[in-house]
Amino acid sequence: MDKKQHSKSSGSGSSSSRTSKPKILSSAATTVPSRNAILLQPVRRVIQNFLLIWLDATIDETKDDFRKSLKHLRHVVASITTFMDAEQCFKFLDEIKKEKVFMIVFGAFGRQVAPELQVMPQLESIYVFCSNKSYHEEWAKTIPKVKGVYTDIKPICEALEIDRQRCNQSMIPVSFNGLDPLFMYTQLLKEALLDIENDNEKPIKDLVDFCREQDDIPEDQIEQIKREYHDHPPIWWYTAETFMYPMLNRGLRQMDADIIVKMVFFIRHLHNHIMELHHEQQGSIPTQFQVFRGQGLSMEDFEKMRKSKEGLMSFNNFLSTSRNRTISLENFARPAAKNATSVGILFIMNIDTAVCKQSSTSFAEVTSKVGFFQDKEEETLFTTHTIFRIDRLERIEENYTDRLWQVNLTLVGNQDDNFNKLTARLREEISSLTKGWCRLGEILIRVAEFEKAGHLYDILVDNTSSDQERSEYNFQLARVYKDMGEYSKALTYYEKNLIYKQKTLSPNDPSLASTYNQIGLVYYNMGEYSKALSSYERSLEIQKIALPPNHLGLAAS
Repeated sequence: MDKKQHSKSSGSGSSSSRTSKPKILSSAATTVPSRNAILLQPVRRVIQNFLLIWLDATIDETKDDFRKSLKHLRHVVASITTFMDAEQCFKFLDEIKKEKVFMIVFGAFGRQVAPELQVMPQLESIYVFCSNKSYHEEWAKTIPKVKGVYTDIKPICEALEIDRQRCNQSMIPVSFNGLDPLFMYTQLLKEALLDIENDNEKPIKDLVDFCREQDDIPEDQIEQIKREYHDHPPIWWYTAETFMYPMLNRGLRQMDADIIVKMVFFIRHLHNHIMELHHEQQGSIPTQFQVFRGQGLSMEDFEKMRKSKEGLMSFNNFLSTSRNRTISLENFARPAAKNATSVGILFIMNIDTAVCKQSSTSFAEVTSKVGFFQDKEEETLFTTHTIFRIDRLERIEENYTDRLWQVNLTLVGNQDDNFNKLTARLREEISSLTKGWCRLGEILIRVAEFEKAGHLYDILVDNTSSDQERSEYNFQLARVYKDMGEYSKALTYYEKNLIYKQKTLSPNDPSLASTYNQIGLVYYNMGEYSKALSSYERSLEIQKIALPPNHLGLAAS
């Protein structure tokens, strides 16, 4: 495409309206500014860990060449946001907090805005699209985030595809013992996800319906899941070029309740598939071996890792590694080191199969029979939430950067004595309180992720037909709002809990006393002491009827 075919837009100014969703299979929404609307907030994305923006003062969406360019780009990314006005684009970028941004800029316009874009931490890469490559290459050399200057859209798509893969690789969630509250619950989180049962066809239908509501999932991929899910093994879906891997990665990284609820069946299927292959492959795998993983780490996570030397770290997703050091270093670690906001890491992971057996840590070689890429990447895939000890960090000497590091890890699973004892104690506490989805909610509450816990219980309330479950989920919602200090909301949910309990329990069941006691505590915190006393008295009255005279619960009341 020759960019000179673009016609100038009339007038200046800026904008934001959105075009309707295109009715072609490989596309989702495209955001295009208009002159009279307020600035769009970033759309919800469930599969993309990055956002593609096209900044070009000459955009004319009615032109055939522009539409052809979008069609090519949508083979790589479904959701594209376009801007004609730089200031609006900068404001939009300021709203991006959790994703990385890739940007296409038109040549001369790009030269004006690139210095300001260079200092934006959320911006990962800039691709300059122009009609005079040699001219724009000169100034582009001074902007490190410019990945290339192009006169055709196809090589931009190729570069974007490589960056997309590296972005997904670098955004796997990790946590460190002693520094991240979630770390101590990492094994319990894994157990909670794997214990949830829903193995009929409904979860696939629910996932398909959910995906159709999103902004960034191509319809052809959704149809493929609907038609072919049972035609391929879970590892094939995980390694295939569909939305399944990035969506799962995003869900576990952000603890996104919407995604986790819809994908928990796949988490269990994938874990079970890895376990089956691990059992089948045991005889052909050496007792001790190394695998490699290259990726970028944020400066924050890198500093946590340095502070955690000889401590433990957990990869809080399924963990893709390679038996080929060169692939990991050259394709992922070294490119990540060129990014000013990240550190390139080559993990060298030492694996002892005896430890794997003792800790129930499963892994499998992704052979041509089960993997989408037919073992071209020499991949070994570990089950979710695998734990390693950080043995050694050392810098890899490079002339252009000091941000390329080699990190030696040793797999420990759950065999660290102190961690194992802590996990056992927490498991006993949580298992005695909750089961199923409520175990996940309990963990989120304990690590002070109250909003995420609340959203999880909202979803569960809306999707159950059981009064007993509604009662439990409303009780947990009340807990969440009580802990957040939103006492009026807490009262609303405790009252709903009472309504459902009264439908299913006898009038003097001890469980009702627990709710009245919590209502009394909320009123006390609100300073409404007479209402608090009334609720406490009702709780005690039920306990006197339901419990024997010498019960410890009466003393506590």
